[in-house]
Amino acid sequence: MRTRKQTRAEETAEAASSPTPSAPTVVSITKIEGPTITPSSKRDSDDAPSAPRSKLPKLIQFPLVAILSLALSQLGYSLTWAYTKGALATHARLLSTWTDFGLVVGWRLFELALGWFGNYDGYDITALNLLSSGPPLYLLFAFYETSASTLLLTLGIETFATYVPFRLLRPLSVAHADPSRAPNAEIVTDRPIALLTTLLAGAIYSVTLFFAYATYLPYYLVVYFASLPSVASAHEATYVNLLPVTLVLGFAARSFVFAPAEGTPKEERFDPASATLPETVRWNFWGWSAQTKVVIRRTALLMLVSGANTFLQTRLTVDGVETPGAAAWSSVWVLAAAVTGLGLAAVGSV
Repeated sequence: MRTRKQTRAEETAEAASSPTPSAPTVVSITKIEGPTITPSSKRDSDDAPSAPRSKLPKLIQFPLVAILSLALSQLGYSLTWAYTKGALATHARLLSTWTDFGLVVGWRLFELALGWFGNYDGYDITALNLLSSGPPLYLLFAFYETSASTLLLTLGIETFATYVPFRLLRPLSVAHADPSRAPNAEIVTDRPIALLTTLLAGAIYSVTLFFAYATYLPYYLVVYFASLPSVASAHEATYVNLLPVTLVLGFAARSFVFAPAEGTPKEERFDPASATLPETVRWNFWGWSAQTKVVIRRTALLMLVSGANTFLQTRLTVDGVETPGAAAWSSVWVLAAAVTGLGLAAVGSV
């Protein structure tokens, strides 16, 4: 016979052996954090090229670019001689000395080197080539009655010979290959902004050229261009009839200066408390934003290349042009490049 005490003891032992339900765990979410991106990985993502870089040894890449460019240029002129060099022979000055030949070819190689070692891609160097080759060709069109088709074909050969080697050996930047992935993509891909900045740059080129026609340029054209048939184009020029030429230059200037600057990621903010003395000095002299630095570098390069190429091509390849005349003609395009850079920098800072 079971006693009450034995029954209570069994119930206590059974209760002790059964698992005790645990209290529910409450998880509170106080902050949702995005994926961690280190500065280096972000920079690599922003500056990543559109395709793998060439696997050729770096030592031979630029010589190959130079050889390809010169070869393509000569091939193009050989195939179209009657429509390019032959048509330009009327007002052409022959390179009679090795010094003249060396200056022309040496400058061409130097221009390619600036683009290659400056890390510019095919679009950049094409825009720069258009801005530097356009002024000498426009001189032949406006004052030497050269056919527009001849000049356009010449410009096409020079552009093709510049673009192809860079495109083969260097991938496009993200800002050119896929603008939607570039920093400030909403600005880089905005078509109204692209149109307005092109019109602004073209208008600056037009006003600068018109200003030169209205002031000092006719004197230099008459005195220092011995074989010039007429200066009527300088007196008949208006803002409107200059636009077909200057809008093309404005589009190239916008592509070379404004778009890459706006597609540049922002730098880390300067901290004067933790900066060293050299960093502080450098900041005081070069403490611009990353976008402004790009505009300054590219505008300075544009002034150098367009001015030097215009001077050399005018002085050495156009018959009857003296040094002061070539300098006066090239000064117009140097001034236009400088003012265009300032205008595009002002737009980018808004």
